[in-house]
This record gives sequence, structure tokens and C-alpha cells, in this order.
Amino acid sequence: MLDVSATNQLIRAAKSGDNAAKERLLTENANLIKSIVRRYLNKGVEYDDLYQLAGLGLLKAINGFDESFGVRFSTYAVPMIAGEIKRFMRDDGSIKVSRAIKADAKAINGFVDEYSAAHGRQPTIKQIAERFAMPESQVVFTMGSQHMPVSLSSQGEYKDEATGELIDRLPSEDRQDDMIDCIQLKSAIEELDERDKKVIMLRYFRDMTQSEVAAYLGVSQVQVSRIESRILGRFKKQLAN
Repeated sequence: MLDVSATNQLIRAAKSGDNAAKERLLTENANLIKSIVRRYLNKGVEYDDLYQLAGLGLLKAINGFDESFGVRFSTYAVPMIAGEIKRFMRDDGSIKVSRAIKADAKAINGFVDEYSAAHGRQPTIKQIAERFAMPESQVVFTMGSQHMPVSLSSQGEYKDEATGELIDRLPSEDRQDDMIDCIQLKSAIEELDERDKKVIMLRYFRDMTQSEVAAYLGVSQVQVSRIESRILGRFKKQLAN
């Protein structure tokens, strides 16, 4: 890992047209780039494209960095890298759902309609997962993808988004502490068992009430409340350590 002096020396060389210095800076900051890219996955842009955008942001940070700023280059580069990705997503104008997910969602919708007509009620998440041979958490994500907003400039469609454009909900700056917390939170979610993961995804990524989650999972609202409280308590302890 490069120290401040070596980094600044490479930046000076890169600004003077040294391509090898630029490549070295890109390589040395690969982990930083990847950690930022992960924040924007599953939003309709492929990983390789996100990485290229992040690399472009790093190059812009190199060109704009001034040692007199009195900050580390990585601190300066984080908002530049994230900003490049955000600008692309804003200018592109939409959050696209992949064709595969759209196809799965359409098939699931058809099954739900058929089952509801035959049984007078909707199938549970478990029944859908068994029908399509996929994890229950994937079923939740696929069904939720149908409710994703199609434009960052549109009004939010959920009950807590009555005013303001979706682009305004994106943070205007990225601090390294926030980035680390996001990475830790993602890791904590991945460690949950299947049922707990579904509860968190439905509550906080699909904006469903506890009662709606309970109906989806075929359990009581009290059970959902207890599961949610336990998980949030666990998250707070993990993020505090």
C-alpha cells in the first residue's frame, strides 16, 4: 500500500502525462474502487461498466487533486468516484431491471394469478420458491423488482415518498465512514438465515409494513416484529464494534 508521499509523487507524474503512473494509481486504489462500486450494484448497470465509470472518476480525481488541500488522496477521490457513477445513472435517466429478472417476474405473476384463481388466496413465498426452484430471498427480490421506480427524476411511488424526486434521495456526498458502514451492513445481511433475510429485504428494501410482510410469509405480525427487533439489535452491535 502506498504512503502519502509515494501517492503524491505518482499523482504529480500522472498529471505530467506519465501513463504508467496512472496505471499504478488505478491498481493501488482497486480495493477502494471496488468498495464504492458495490454500493451501486443491482441498479441496472453491469459491474464492469460501474468499474469503468469508477476508474474514470479516479482519473478525474487525479487531475483535480491538489496537495495543498491537506487531505489524503483517497478521501478526495471517494466523492469524485461516486459522483461519476451517480451522474451516469442520473443522465441515463432510469434504473433498469435485467431481462432475466423481468422474465422471472412475469412467470411468477402468472403462477400467482393461476393459484389465486384456483385456491381463492395468493400462494406463500415458500410455495412460489418451490414452484420455481429458487431461494425464497430471490423470490422476494424478483417480485419486488416490479415495483422499482423507472426514473430517477420521477416522484417516488411508495407511501413515504409523497414529495421530491428520487434523485434528491441520493446522498450529495460520500464519506468514508458511511462507506464502511454500508459494507459492514451488507456483510451482516448476508450472514442472516433465509427467513431473517427475507424479513429485512421486505421491510427495508421493498417498503412493506409488518402486516404485509406477515401476510407474504404466512406468519403473524407479532412474529415479524420480534424478528425485526432481534435483527436490528444485532446489526447495531455489529456496526458499533
